Amino acid sequence: MFALHTFTDIGLTIAFLGACGILVNKRNILISVISIELMLFGLNFYLLTLSIYVDDILGEIFALFVLTLAAAESALALALITAYFRVYENILIREE
Repeated sequence: MFALHTFTDIGLTIAFLGACGILVNKRNILISVISIELMLFGLNFYLLTLSIYVDDILGEIFALFVLTLAAAESALALALITAYFRVYENILIREE
């Protein structure tokens, strides 16, 4: 079976890839939102892994709250992107 550090490394790697996606992307709003979602997913994976290892339900409850926050953030971001597209007719942050 796999060790604990394997799963924690996976969660932290996913969160790190989301952070890199935000830092590398400078133009597209949608890619930035997807990168934020990726960071929250990595955090959830890390929390669930540690919660199962410690055998405590608090981490799982907190992961559900983070999941709810991610869903609300995604819905709000989609509404803002739609409004931004209606005004500017593209979803690029800067035109170069």
